[in-house]
Amino acid sequence: MMRMNGTPKRAGYRFIRVPVDVLRTGREGKTAMMDGPAQNWESVSHGRPWLPWGDEGKGKLVDILSAEADVCARCAGGNNAGHTIVVPGDGPGKPKTTYAFHLLPSGLVNPNCVGMIGSGVVVHIPSFFEELDALQAQGLDCSNRLFISDRAHLVFDFHQIVDGLKEVELGGSSIGTTRRGIGPAYSGKASRSGMRVHHLFDHDTFAEKFRKLVEGRFKREIVRYKALAARLKPFVIDSVHWKRVLVEGANALMLDLDFGTYPFVTSSSTTIGGVCTGLGIPPRMVGRRSDVGVHLQEVGREYGTTTGRRRRCGWLDLVVMKHSCLINGYDCLNLTKLDVLDTLSEIKVAVKYLVDGKELPGFPADLAVLARVEVEYVMLPGWNTSISIMESYDALPIACKSYVLFIENFLGVPVEWIGVGPGRESMLRKAIK
Repeated sequence: MMRMNGTPKRAGYRFIRVPVDVLRTGREGKTAMMDGPAQNWESVSHGRPWLPWGDEGKGKLVDILSAEADVCARCAGGNNAGHTIVVPGDGPGKPKTTYAFHLLPSGLVNPNCVGMIGSGVVVHIPSFFEELDALQAQGLDCSNRLFISDRAHLVFDFHQIVDGLKEVELGGSSIGTTRRGIGPAYSGKASRSGMRVHHLFDHDTFAEKFRKLVEGRFKREIVRYKALAARLKPFVIDSVHWKRVLVEGANALMLDLDFGTYPFVTSSSTTIGGVCTGLGIPPRMVGRRSDVGVHLQEVGREYGTTTGRRRRCGWLDLVVMKHSCLINGYDCLNLTKLDVLDTLSEIKVAVKYLVDGKELPGFPADLAVLARVEVEYVMLPGWNTSISIMESYDALPIACKSYVLFIENFLGVPVEWIGVGPGRESMLRKAIK
């Protein structure tokens, strides 16, 4: 599925019907994996940028892959993320447990995985503890396996106030932020006026810097953060000495500050490059490892975990995905929520952007050009069968497998993981060469 996060509506579309029997197998490829941390990296497993905007149901795959990693790490963003993990009960008839993650890495659901909030993340300490307390109240024990980089920047309440005021000021042209203060915190970081986690532990210095930052206002925050610092100290470490790390993205390419649909983007780098800078991973260590919109929203439960907002949904956009593949260099893909398409008799896939009848060579940087785009679609047959009960890729209907192969052919990247339901058990693995 495709999410449009504040991007302009496109001018129109056209489509081509493609029967199942003209589809061919995809190109050979390998799974994207990451080997690193900085300094003492032996292997960082599975770097996972997401495409195109995020909200693709990535939390489930992170949950599965965390079993193979020493650490599940966040590298950018803040508590503006929203990842939902559904865990089966301990036995027959036992209810499922749903965990909502915003700032904390969702790999914590695996009891043997350590959670790491990297230096590229901006952290609102009160929200950190609120989320931690909620998870532990559900029975998820995070003791001695959740850590924060001492280099991570801090989000204060005044950042959130500024974030909300900016959205109000923009009116109908608002970005659509979560108003969690993420953008203002990154602005402070870029202007070299921000404060980092390590500043909390020298209270006099912290108080002096904070007063300068807020020009004498919010004085009660100084006392509040003295208490928070004492509670936070056991979680804080130097974060550049890990081995096998699963990197959990908060957003995806089209929300990247440089390569996304600027200005309708987030405030950090959401590409592979953001993994390197947000966790201190050397690049050399990167290696193997409409009505329809309403339907996709309702069947796919497309509501933000953090905001509760209804997400704008549409057909799969392979032009955007190609853009993401070129920038991030994926070795394999995770195709999520495929079961949402079960009841559709025909499925469109966007394959070209045209302006004035001429095909664009790629995703345009100028949103004024994007607003004039006519999208060309290919029409593929649906499978009209529930795939949520399927236990292997081979068991999927022919039309469903043809849809997967069409994606692989277009992108030149194999699909290895396929989500067919909300639970962690509803993830099929497709063999790739």
